[in-house]
Amino acid sequence: MGRSRSRRPSPDLQPSSPETGRPSAPSLASATLPRVWQGIGYRPLPDAAAARSLFDFAAVPWPTAPDLPLAWGASTAGARGETLVGAVVGERSRSDALLHGPVVRTDGDAPGDPLEVAAQLVAATLDHATALGVITVFARPAGLDRVWVRFGFIPVPEVTLPAPLAGRPGVGLYAWRGGSALWTLREAVHQ
Repeated sequence: MGRSRSRRPSPDLQPSSPETGRPSAPSLASATLPRVWQGIGYRPLPDAAAARSLFDFAAVPWPTAPDLPLAWGASTAGARGETLVGAVVGERSRSDALLHGPVVRTDGDAPGDPLEVAAQLVAATLDHATALGVITVFARPAGLDRVWVRFGFIPVPEVTLPAPLAGRPGVGLYAWRGGSALWTLREAVHQ
């Protein structure tokens, strides 16, 4: 019997960047392809406002930024159609982004493992952010330390957050740069 093949195309990676030696980001087209994991669909939200009801449901403040270029949703299929069960949105300032969420339903429409849904949303959002040219992604812990650490986010001081993204509600701050904790705050400040 032959090997099964993934239906998802491999990322369209560019050659390594001469400045860093790291592989370049996947193309925007490949980074924003819908995904399915354990019966839950993940895809970019064409309108971030579609996630607002989930943020209200979870009592998480909705971002005040007028533009949210990063917005991913997790949906389940049911008798009444698709139900949005999780979302994450993000603001951007130059090469930095600040994520809000993820938030995941925990009521009757909830998926089996809300923590895994949150992790899948973060993975998709990081791919999308990288394809957009974001270098540093910031996030508030919001009780999801296991998710942030899983992807290489590290705790950073509040002053690391760029001024256009500062002043948002929440306590604590994590930052991600390519999934590696091998970077310094000095590098982040001088970008």
